[in-house]
Amino acid sequence: MNKKYTLITGASSGLGSAFTLCCARLKMNLVLIALPGSTIKATAGELVRLYGIDVRVFEFDLTNRVAFDTHIAIIKKDYPVNFLINNAGMGGTVSMLDCAPQLIDKIIQLNIGCTALLTRELLPQLLQQEKSFILNIASMAAFSPIAYKTVYPASKAFVASFSLGLREELQQKGVSVSVAYPGPIMTNSDTSRRILLQGYKGRLGLFSTTDLASRIIRQTLAGRAEIVPGWWNQINHALMGLIPSTLKVRLISGAIKRELQLTH
Repeated sequence: MNKKYTLITGASSGLGSAFTLCCARLKMNLVLIALPGSTIKATAGELVRLYGIDVRVFEFDLTNRVAFDTHIAIIKKDYPVNFLINNAGMGGTVSMLDCAPQLIDKIIQLNIGCTALLTRELLPQLLQQEKSFILNIASMAAFSPIAYKTVYPASKAFVASFSLGLREELQQKGVSVSVAYPGPIMTNSDTSRRILLQGYKGRLGLFSTTDLASRIIRQTLAGRAEIVPGWWNQINHALMGLIPSTLKVRLISGAIKRELQLTH
């Protein structure tokens, strides 16, 4: 089989859905991974009709190791991947004491474990291609610890470190690794409500998910190592780099604490 595929995790909603559309418009064949019960199959059918590409759908929970091993074995056997987009992730805003242990475990498994494991599983296949790409989605939260989120920014800092280390390792082997740091994204009603509560400042780094996805994909295919989309996020990142870590944590965490108080 000469077809090559772009694999996207978390493909059914938010940024993952926007990546799916963006890659379809670029005439990439797709392998889409999403949780069961989404509308991903209907979306896939529409993309096939509109863009004449091949789209394969796998609905399973990436953190279920048995399901992971079973489905990834099929993908490795039947669908040569030359572009891996590790987009699936989750977080939450809650004090550590009120955070269920199961949620902590899930965030670590999905954001850290699945990103590393899926990359490792598909790496032999990616290395067989003349040119291939890995895109890992971190977050602006990766640049600082944040109280009341604690595990999420730490997991995204892992994604950043993992990506840049792997990029160096694969530098001469035809696999380009990029990591993107999107700011706030209005991916669902809860996230949207929290962003809007932050007022004008909270909305400054916002893009439509379609615009954001297209910027990130374009820069990934251009071989950029780190992608911070948007001038406001770039300025914010530069300014935060000048502030001592302890003060930075206090400033960012103060905003999160006020947000929590407004929602309770």
